Order: sequence, then C-alpha cells, then structure tokens
Amino acid sequence: MRGTPKAFLAACVALALQACTTLGPNYQEPEIEWLDEWQTNLYGQAITTGTTEEDLDFWWQAFNDPVLNGLIETAREKNSTLQIAALAIVQSRALLGIATSSQYPQQQQLNGSWSRTDRWPTEGSDSGNRSDLNSYNAGFNVGWELDFWGRYRRGIESADAAFFASITNYQNAQVLLSAQMAQAYFTYLTTLQQIKIARENGDLQNRSLEITTRLYESGQSAELDVQQAKTQYLGTMASIPSLEITLQQIENSIAVLLGRPPGSVAELTDVAQGLPALPSLMIEGVPAQLMMRRPDVRTAAWQVAAQSAQIGVAEADLYPSISLFGTIGWSGNTLNATDDNISTSFGPSFTWNLFNYDRIENNVRVQDASLQQLIESYQLTVLGAASEIDNAAISVVKTREKEALLREALVSAERSLVLSSKRYQEGYSDFQRVLSAQLARAGASSSYVVNQGDHINAVIAFYKSLGGGWQPVNGEDLIPYKIRQIMEKRTDWGGMLEAPLPAANAPLTESDVPLSETNAPLPAADE
Repeated sequence: MRGTPKAFLAACVALALQACTTLGPNYQEPEIEWLDEWQTNLYGQAITTGTTEEDLDFWWQAFNDPVLNGLIETAREKNSTLQIAALAIVQSRALLGIATSSQYPQQQQLNGSWSRTDRWPTEGSDSGNRSDLNSYNAGFNVGWELDFWGRYRRGIESADAAFFASITNYQNAQVLLSAQMAQAYFTYLTTLQQIKIARENGDLQNRSLEITTRLYESGQSAELDVQQAKTQYLGTMASIPSLEITLQQIENSIAVLLGRPPGSVAELTDVAQGLPALPSLMIEGVPAQLMMRRPDVRTAAWQVAAQSAQIGVAEADLYPSISLFGTIGWSGNTLNATDDNISTSFGPSFTWNLFNYDRIENNVRVQDASLQQLIESYQLTVLGAASEIDNAAISVVKTREKEALLREALVSAERSLVLSSKRYQEGYSDFQRVLSAQLARAGASSSYVVNQGDHINAVIAFYKSLGGGWQPVNGEDLIPYKIRQIMEKRTDWGGMLEAPLPAANAPLTESDVPLSETNAPLPAADE
C-alpha cells in the first residue's frame, strides 16, 4: 500500500493536466463581407417605420382576420412537420446528455459470483460425512480516459451546437408554417373572388346572349351575333370548373397544414369573401440586421459550430490516450482455514495508435473539408435570405403600383361596356364592340383580383424573408400533451420533455473563444 499515495498524486496531476490542451479550431462565426454595404432605397418604398411598428412575431395580425388567426393557432398545435421539428429538439437534447456523460468514467463494471460445492460419500467408501464449500467474490472496475487533448470537450461542444441548431430549426418550421398557412388562406380567398367575378361576367354575357337572341328572332340581327355571344358566354362559364378544382386543392392543403385529412375545412365554410386592404408594412430594425437573426441562418451557423468542434475530436486520435483504471475486489469461502481477501489496484494506462497508415490524418482532413462545405453553405443561406428579401420587397412595391393602374383600367372597361351596349341597342354600332368590351371587362376584373392576391402574397413573403412568425416556446408546450403521454408511457424521459429551452437565435458576440465559453450553460439533459 506504500505506493498508493504516489499513484494518487500522479492521478491528481493527470486530472489537472487534462484541461490544459484542446485541439482543433475555436469556432468563429463566418464573416459576410458584403453585409455592411448591402442596403438599397427599395426598402424605404416597401416599409414604413414609426412608433406603431408591427410585431414581427405576429405579423399576420396586421391583416385583422380572425379566421386566419385561428387557422395559424390551430396549425401550431396540430401540424405534423412542426411536431417532428419539436421531437428533433428532444432527440438532440438526449444526444447532448450522452456527450456530457463522456466527462466522467467511461467504463464501470460491477461483477460478483457465488458457487457451492457439495461432496457426497459413496457407499462403502471411507471418505467420511458429506461436506460442502461455498465460495464468493465481488468486484468493481473503473476506467477513465483523461480528456487530455479535449476530445470529449469538443464532443460536448459539437453536441451543444447541434442542440441549438435543432431549436432554431424548430423556429424556422414556425416561420414556414405561418407563411404557408397565410398564403394558402389568401390564395383561397383570391380563388373565391375569381369565381365570383367569372360568374358576374357570365351573367353580363348571358344578358347579351338573350338580347341578341331576341333581336335575331325578330329579324333585327344576324345569327353571327348570337353565336359569338354564346361562344363568349360558354367560354367564361367553362373557366369556373377549373377554378373550383383549384379551390378544393387549396382547401386540401390547408387541411393538411392543420393536421387533418384532406376535405372540407369547417373554418372556411362561412369565410367572408373579398380581399383585405393592407396597411403599410411596419417593422422594427434594418432588413440586414433582421436577416441575420432568421432561424434558418442561425441553424446554418450552429451547424458550422458543430462541425468545427469535430476537427478537434478527430485530431485527438493523433496523440496518445492516457487513462486511469482502478479495481477493488473481495473474495472468500466457508473454509475456516482461509480468510476473506480484499484486493485493490490503481494506475494509469497509455495507448498510442502510431501505425494507422494516415487513417487518422485523412479523417482530420475529411472533417475539415466538411467544415468548409458548411461555411460555404452558410454563405449561400445568407445570400438566399438577402435575395428573398429583395425579391419580396420589389414585389410589394410593384404590385402596389400595378394595383392603381389596374383599378383605373377596370373602371374604364366597365364604362366602355356600358357605352358599347347602349350604342348597340340603339343601332349605332355592331355587336363586335360589345363583345370586345365584355372581353376587356372580364380581363381587367380578373387581373385586378389576381394582382390583389399577388400583393398580399408579396407582403407575406416579405415578413417571411425577415424571419418573422416564430415565438419562443416553453418546454412544456413544445411537445403536445397527448404525444408526451405516449412517449412517457413507453420510456422514462426524466422530465426532459418539459425541460425549458435556451435562446438560440442570436449571433455569437465573442467569435474568438470556444463555443462552450460564449454561451450560458445549458440545462442538464435530465432537468
């Protein structure tokens, strides 16, 4: 036992040294070189800023439509895509718990045995009476690889970033769901309005058909006028079934977003027809700043952070592995001639994979190439986000300009139809002018409604491009109660399904230190 204090001292020194070295690069947020200069006067045309700025998290409330508000609220509770993203958070939290446990002894084994031996004398032998022997032993083994090169610290860092990435991915699912529901809803209203206008134009054309038929039967008009009027009327009515097909398809897509089977959506039964007049867009912050807080951008950044740590994990294999091991055992038997024994052993072990034929070096290169790919993917994600903002902003501006022109065109088309119909009935012009005026009126009214829908979709796309439409979720609200019950019945989750979530959408502020030092500690996996 004289060597035990020395071994213990050596172990303490090893434990102190293991925190001295962490291999691999420290995470740095990729730079966007063009971001500071990216700004155009386009946003001044699309956005109004002031003291009554709309809350970006609930941008759809600017439409002042209770049906839409209810649909989005229901979808957030029932949508399967959102629930899958929520379950991915729980999964990544459990993986983080696995990585965190690597800080502690990796090998722990408790073993024991008991045996009994009976000796029975045979008939006629002089061996004496029956005898028996009971023997037993128990032992406990511990093996602990010291994190001398930061392998496990980098593994925790990687799992930490992956956990944050799952949170921002869930937030991005909220953004997409809000936009998809709003776009589907207003496309539904736009289609309803198109059907209404087609029927109105059909009614106008049917009246012209009736007039030309009476004139033809009285000998005051040619059959050509009747056939032309009939052709235009039937063509307009033939467009309605196609619109009704589109209407049902949109309703089916809304049902799926609500987590329901395709079919009739009760919330749309008595929906008010017509499209809303939108107020000016009001947001807080500069588009470039808001873009960098988009959940998909933050997800891409966290994925870079997770992969950056994997380089350190791979590099640790290049160096020797230092471990501590210890055993304690107890053995004995029922023989009075021997005493029970207690044995202990403790010491370090050393392994070094010297002959790996560049396998480890190539694995480091693989991880580094994967990191660079994710950095480029991050740059591409930011470029895509900027493009979405610009595309949506120009659509907002130009559809607004187009709306004024189309409104005037519709007024002129309706006035032209009135005048041409009157001149035809009075005999001052032929029926061709009426047909042309009806066709112009039908096209102008349809274009006006379509542009209204395009403008609304552009506004929705602009809010989506800024990353609007997600809200922080409490742990207990993340997984629906019914699903939690099923999962807890199947597996002991230790409260993980209700554990609170940390904030994960803001860019890191200290890019020159390890990821694990730039964030507040995460809650334990079993909190």
